[in-house]
Amino acid sequence: MPAYLIVHPREQHRDDVHIEDPDLTLTFEAGWAVLTDSEGVCLAIPSGQGASIQRVDEPQEPAPTKE
Repeated sequence: MPAYLIVHPREQHRDDVHIEDPDLTLTFEAGWAVLTDSEGVCLAIPSGQGASIQRVDEPQEPAPTKE
């Protein structure tokens, strides 16, 4: 499941945001980072804001090895 961590610069005094949604898609359009789902735009962040967006999916269990 895609999950994203949005971290704002400390001087902006904003809370970091962790978003999990299996239907999210991240695109970049005209200087904006845009998160959308089947209903449309969920969140748009301007590039000049200085926020960073990291994909932070849950680690997958490794497949069992055959002996």
